Amino acid sequence: MAKSSRLGLLRNRDFGRLFAATALGQLGDRIIFLTLPLVAIAALHADEFQVGLLTSMTSAGSLLVGLPAGAWVDRMRKRSVMISTDLARALFLLTVPVAWWAGLLTLWWLYAVALAHGVLTVFFDVAYVSYLPHLVGRGNLVEGNSKLSAIRSVTSISGPTVAGPLVGLVGAPVTLLASSAAMAMSGLLAITIRKREEKPESSEHHQLAREIKEGLKFVVTYPTLRAIMLGEVIFNLFLVMYQTMLLVFLEREIGLQSFGIGLILSGMGCGALLGALLATRVSKQVGQGPVIWIASLVTCPLTVLMPLARTGWSLYVAAIGLAALSLGGVVRVVAQSSFQQALTPDRLLGRMSATARFVSWGGIPLGGLLGGASGSVFGATGTLWIGAAGMTLSALPNFLSPLRAMRTLPTEKAPSDSPCDDRHGLART
Repeated sequence: MAKSSRLGLLRNRDFGRLFAATALGQLGDRIIFLTLPLVAIAALHADEFQVGLLTSMTSAGSLLVGLPAGAWVDRMRKRSVMISTDLARALFLLTVPVAWWAGLLTLWWLYAVALAHGVLTVFFDVAYVSYLPHLVGRGNLVEGNSKLSAIRSVTSISGPTVAGPLVGLVGAPVTLLASSAAMAMSGLLAITIRKREEKPESSEHHQLAREIKEGLKFVVTYPTLRAIMLGEVIFNLFLVMYQTMLLVFLEREIGLQSFGIGLILSGMGCGALLGALLATRVSKQVGQGPVIWIASLVTCPLTVLMPLARTGWSLYVAAIGLAALSLGGVVRVVAQSSFQQALTPDRLLGRMSATARFVSWGGIPLGGLLGGASGSVFGATGTLWIGAAGMTLSALPNFLSPLRAMRTLPTEKAPSDSPCDDRHGLART
């Protein structure tokens, strides 16, 4: 009985298959993260600017189709979108080793694959987030998000571990075969999920701009959703500033070699995994609303330990602070994702997810630019201080919202076309 209790949703056949599909898809994605730039460097002798352009192509999809993706996904069955995008990503990745073997591989080919993969990933992620409430029910969202976050954390640690030896053994282009196979298997597993969604109501006159506006209006109209999104924007902006100078600080100020830097980054992955394992329990004890701002307020200040660190024991303590940041980040994301899913009507789930992703990811390139500019003016150490302060302040929007006292997820979906009850913190402003 205790074992069954620990397994929870994993006893559900359909959720178990989604869990396995997530593991395979995320493993493939983490291999791509390391391997695609290595293909450009080792096989095509790309310079620094070309590698940077390739990296930007992988995230350009969020800015190109971030908002319309939500409207399009809301018109379709989410499971079908997940299957088709998984299989399409597998096919695009397969073209890289095939083109390499044929002597046709170019940087432009890699750019096209990176961009196509990024666009498809936007559609997959939007459908994925929107599908979970249908699959597990809104009462199980925290547990479902927690378990899926756990497997994503595992793959963030294991992906590079798998990719490194494969690249050394067979080369970077061939290693992408493993990514392609993992994506394909993820899609095939999703096909075996038996629970079907009802087909969304169709309209003869779809108006994309109006549907996008409706999704945006829903997210920004309600204080709780608006606070979550604003807090996420602030956090991501200053996190990227911090990360931009973290490697510079570790290498130049501390004198750490690549192996030591890798250990610190792996420690952050371990913190994320622990956060996923604890998310459900912490949310129940602290409260679904309060945990969103408390997680940031408790863990973000610990990032100031890094600019204070020097070679020796203080560096190990600072590394624990970064692991705590990852732990708190996952606890917060699980809680706020569950809240967003529980509150949003089914027909707006895709647009809610796409809007939140578009806004929060929009701060990432800006954070990189600000991090570089800040590093030039204040140095790596000064930028770490600024990043730590900004991440801590990201708790403020949620603290000042009705989330401060909401201990449970909303039991009713917010209406998208009428004012909501103030008791749930959903009243329009």
